[in-house]
Amino acid sequence: MQATVFGALAEPSRLRIVELLRAGPMSVGEIAEALDIRQPQVSKHLRVLGDSGVVAGAAQARRRIYRLEPEPFEEIGRWAESFERLWEARLDSLGSFLEAISGEHPSDGDSQRAE
Repeated sequence: MQATVFGALAEPSRLRIVELLRAGPMSVGEIAEALDIRQPQVSKHLRVLGDSGVVAGAAQARRRIYRLEPEPFEEIGRWAESFERLWEARLDSLGSFLEAISGEHPSDGDSQRAE
């Protein structure tokens, strides 16, 4: 997993741009208008996102259209899934432990009150 991807996504304006591009490709002007950010700022954010591999731009007539690249997000998904498997295993172990100890003690507590 590349830290540059997380670094690029950590900045709130860049994350907003990524969220906006989830709907589909857009030009710098469309992004600037939708997010109420000046075009030069959007261009700088898109440069960082492009350098990290999160977005790609292509010339279309006199405009540059940006779209999300799937690879970094697939990589993030695989990374997050590794934690899911880890926690599922830990929770399964906890469940087994709780089942084992619940069999050792009375579940209703009546016998403890009588003592």
